[in-house]
Amino acid sequence: MTCIPDESEFSALTARLRELANPDAVDGWPTEHLRILWQAGAARWVIPREFGGDGIEAGTLLWRYRELARASLLTAFIFSQRNAACQRIESSANRHIAKRLLPDLASGHIQATVGISHLTTSRQHWQVPTVTATLDGTDYLLNGVVPWATGAGSADLMVTGGTLSDGRQLLAAVPVKSPAVVVRPAIAMLGLSASCTGEVELHDVRVPASDVLHGPVERVMAAGGGGAGSLSTSAIAIGTAQGTLDRFAEEAKRRPELNQYLKPLQQEADVLAQSLAAAALAMAGPSQEDRVSPETLRQRANSLVIRAAQAWLAATRGAGYVSGHPAERAVRDSLFFLVWSCPQAVLDASLKELSCGLW
Repeated sequence: MTCIPDESEFSALTARLRELANPDAVDGWPTEHLRILWQAGAARWVIPREFGGDGIEAGTLLWRYRELARASLLTAFIFSQRNAACQRIESSANRHIAKRLLPDLASGHIQATVGISHLTTSRQHWQVPTVTATLDGTDYLLNGVVPWATGAGSADLMVTGGTLSDGRQLLAAVPVKSPAVVVRPAIAMLGLSASCTGEVELHDVRVPASDVLHGPVERVMAAGGGGAGSLSTSAIAIGTAQGTLDRFAEEAKRRPELNQYLKPLQQEADVLAQSLAAAALAMAGPSQEDRVSPETLRQRANSLVIRAAQAWLAATRGAGYVSGHPAERAVRDSLFFLVWSCPQAVLDASLKELSCGLW
């Protein structure tokens, strides 16, 4: 059973996003894309009704992520980072923080992002934590550099965290406009530079104990749902692959001989979309449908999005190799999924596929 509601208005939204050019530079923050999202009420989607949101269920949210990515990976990625912050706030046992922040997030009056990769997959091999938390009376002080934060310069708050000397970790919602927070210039990346992703410095950022969202506990990211390799990343990968295949199909209309290569990829994407829907049903409760593990789903989605982009590039011949061609960008953007929120099991599977080859 696939959870796809009647979404005529949502289809109009994605059609508008598909028509817009996606910026591809560090100074190309997609203001118009996000304005269209907020006008459509997207700020309310993940916020519970008690705080002024829509409280849509997981299956619907994953379907929307997939369709947003099909229209614009850049928009879907930025939106997912904002929603991740909202979900970490909502899942906190600290209800006074939720009551204070979530209504303004639902209305769009304030914007949020996350800087949590250093607590999950990024720089975990470092001996000294990239962000430390120290107790100062009843408060905590956060110091260090958050290595990856998307759109921090356009956000009012950032959900981030640090590690105590005993290895425990905590999460807090940090005001980005604070003098103790320095947003460094965005990093020019292989793809998605317009997401304005970069480092954020924390200099004695004071977090009262009463404002802590999660922790201090070991592996704080295991609390509150979501986390590296969650289904939203797979939904966005599958949607990105489908968007690439939509454009590949336009090429095949002019050159029907390409259909023998296009159709197997389309069928694989359809199967993955069905697996995603089954996984969403499993989140809601016991399901009798066959389903793959989140890690396996993510690996298959990673593989598909990369192969779909490369197949489209090959089909375009030399034209697609020219900088600025949509196929060239699709290849660059597809590689993002090898590094975004990629837990070790998924990384190992990707490296195994890449290293074993076909011969």
